[in-house]
Amino acid sequence: MARILGIETSCDETAVAVVEDGRLILANVVASQVDLHRQYGGVFPEMASRQHILMIVPVVREALEQFGCTWSEIDAIAVTYGPGLPGSLLVGLNVAKGLAWSQGLPLVAVNHLEAHIYANWLVRPGDEMPLPPSFPAVCLVVSGGHTLLALMSDHGSYRLLGQTLDDAAGEAFDKVARLLGLGYPGGPAIQEASKNGDPAAYPLPRAWLGESLDFSFSGLKTAVLHLVQSGEAQPALRGKKLAAPLPAGAMKRLAIPDLAASFQEAVVEVLVEKTRRAAEEYRAAEVLLAGGVAANARLRAAMRERLSVPVRIPHPSLCTDNAAIVASAGYWRYRRGDIASWDQDIQPNARLPQD
Repeated sequence: MARILGIETSCDETAVAVVEDGRLILANVVASQVDLHRQYGGVFPEMASRQHILMIVPVVREALEQFGCTWSEIDAIAVTYGPGLPGSLLVGLNVAKGLAWSQGLPLVAVNHLEAHIYANWLVRPGDEMPLPPSFPAVCLVVSGGHTLLALMSDHGSYRLLGQTLDDAAGEAFDKVARLLGLGYPGGPAIQEASKNGDPAAYPLPRAWLGESLDFSFSGLKTAVLHLVQSGEAQPALRGKKLAAPLPAGAMKRLAIPDLAASFQEAVVEVLVEKTRRAAEEYRAAEVLLAGGVAANARLRAAMRERLSVPVRIPHPSLCTDNAAIVASAGYWRYRRGDIASWDQDIQPNARLPQD
């Protein structure tokens, strides 16, 4: 049995968790900054790093209190080294180094993209312990900063199959939500707005890119912008330049639910179809969904409806940034003896580790 304390500060969530044997969550604390950044329509990097400095020590203490353990019951400390915002990553890494050195514990450096995949191994307290995922597995990591498909043949063994050529899916959600005046973060806002909308109301484009498993969402985002600007969505706006966000009066006249539903469906259709093709081509035993956009209800439903192989989807609370996923990924690296040195540095542009 090994208990790993994970630390996550790659963006705007200050998070600390304790996970046993890479699966059972013993404590999971997340201090969100969403309300702080909402006024800017996105994450303000310098403000995020300052807030991490204020919150990291109290969050560490709360996680240990939630578990009811002492440092003697922790076997290693895992921390995100990248990708992410440089200032935010530095706070987490330096605190992790200080704690590991002071407590005489090994330090494990974890890639944030890999951590998201390990949400599929985690079990919350009180839940039944299912069998772990089977290999080979096709992983779809879809978030605000990343969209990629990877083949996972074993723990820590990945092959990149496709990735976004421009906007990530979550980034497109944020930009379109801002365009429609729906607020931040964009994913939940568009999901809520689309509930009473017709997903077939607007024939928005899908970037299939031939047989490629890469993604592209910038054209879809631009199509929504042009649709509104041209007045096809609302004649009252014809000939006028669109402000972002839309004025309150214009928002009332636009068919917001239909636009939101049509956009959401266009994103989901491409994500699901390319994942289906990858699973068939590489004969995957399972598909693992991961990342913040994996919390989207329409994507979750479509994945289960349209794929012929088993699909693992984490609980929505584990899709967004948290430290339990870092502790889980860190556990498997700790088992392999993959221990970081004291000169471990951040890598803001780190990619998913590959074979």
